[in-house]
Order: sequence, then structure tokens, then C-alpha cells
Amino acid sequence: MNKILFNGIISDDQPIINMEDRGYQFGDGIYEVVGVYHSKLYLLDEHMNRLVQSAEKLNIELPFSIEEMKTQLLELVHLNKLSEGIVYLQVSRGVAPRTHELPTTPITPVVLAYTKTLDDFTELQDNGSTAILQEDIRWLRCDIKSLNLLPNTMAKQKAVEHNAVEAILHRGNVVTEASSSNVCIVKDGEIFTHPANNYILNGITRQRAIELCKHLDIPVHEKAFTVEQLFEADEVFITATKLDVVAINEIDGHTIGTGKPGAISRQLLKAFREDTKNI
Repeated sequence: MNKILFNGIISDDQPIINMEDRGYQFGDGIYEVVGVYHSKLYLLDEHMNRLVQSAEKLNIELPFSIEEMKTQLLELVHLNKLSEGIVYLQVSRGVAPRTHELPTTPITPVVLAYTKTLDDFTELQDNGSTAILQEDIRWLRCDIKSLNLLPNTMAKQKAVEHNAVEAILHRGNVVTEASSSNVCIVKDGEIFTHPANNYILNGITRQRAIELCKHLDIPVHEKAFTVEQLFEADEVFITATKLDVVAINEIDGHTIGTGKPGAISRQLLKAFREDTKNI
């Protein structure tokens, strides 16, 4: 059994979650998922910086410094001998008598982390996949990586039922992101992706993709696009932790471009593979 990090201590013991933990009762907490490649954590600083931002937006005071948590996560990966997979890190506001309003007396946040081995995504990345469309019914603070994920899970389940890799979400006619990834379209050699505002989570992989595109001289526009523009795109691809870049060849039975991963998607995927080799 893998070791688990719980409130700063790494052990073999399964933690017992208090029934009045606000993360358990209200989804009152935040999380990050960090990709692990050949035993190294990819973009760890960026993930930890976003954790801090989410905590600040929800007025959660992290009980450990960022450097302390980074050290703990690195040790967890080392002790679990994880080569390829993810680290899941969660911080709830803490334990307090159940009331909808925030506790009036200080409480200590609960920190939990564990590792998970993942299968290789090479085939999915090389071949691409399909997606479905779903109305975006999430709350209006999607920029916070909170534990409130029920609409995401409902959308993802619909995708699974249709043998699709993702559910692409839209508010009215505007595409936002997907159930657990960001969405980009390619038109005439240029990439378009929804602006990083309160309607989407500013994905760490999304941010890195934009940086890599600058090095590749691929124009990127952080500009909202419509469902019609999604269907008319030359390419569509998603970005997410560990998936990196996956082309979407078909959406709701509608073929995108040639029905195969396009030149921009393949070029960006190649750049990610080089990037993750050089952590």
C-alpha cells in the first residue's frame, strides 16, 4: 500500500476524516493534481502558486509554507517509488461544527496528498479521440480550483456513456472549457482558447501550452469562440495534467477537420514530450 501524506506526516496509515470536516460536508476546500514523469513533478511551482491563489480567494490560510509542502510532495513521490502518474493534493478549510457560515474561531486546514500510477497516454495522444457537448452548469467562480466538482462529474459521466474522452462545455453559444481540461481550436494556423477569467480554470498545462506556442511561433489568441466556430475549426484539442495534448477528432458525431490529429496539435504534443523529458 502506498504511503499517504496527512497534515504534514507521511505514513502507511489511512487517515480518518472527521465527519465535520468542511471539505467533506460543503466541498469547502481546494486541490491540485501534479503530473509525475520519470519520478519528477512537472510544473510543481506553477501548481503550488495556483494553490496559493485558490486559498486566498476562499480565505483559507495554508498551514504549511509552499516550500514545506513541496518538500513533502517530493518525499511522498520518492517513498512511493512513483515513476509515472500523479500526485493529488487537497486542502480543506478544516473541522468545525456544521454551519453554512464560516467558523468564527480559527481552525486548522486539513492537508491530504497521495500518489497514483497512471497508464501511458501515448496511444490516446497519437490518435486523438472524440468528445460530446454539454451545457456548462457550473458556478461562476471556475477560476478557483475548489472541491465543488459535481457538475464536472455529471458531464464527464455523459462523455463516458458516449465512449468519449471529454465533455466540452458551453454557456449558451460560447465554449468555455471541458469537464476536466481546457479546450483550444485551430483555425488557419492560429490557436484560440477562452480567456482565463472566472468562467474557466486557468489550467497549468494550458499555460505551458501557450508558452510553448510562443517558442514555436504559433499565434495564440485568448479569445472566446462559439459552438459554431468549434465545429468549423481545422483542429480541436484539449490540454490537461498528464494528458498534455489530445486532439479531438469528432464532437457529437461531427468530424473535426480531417478527422485526425492536425499539424498544430502534433507539433505542440511533440514540444510537450520534449519538455517533460527535461524536467
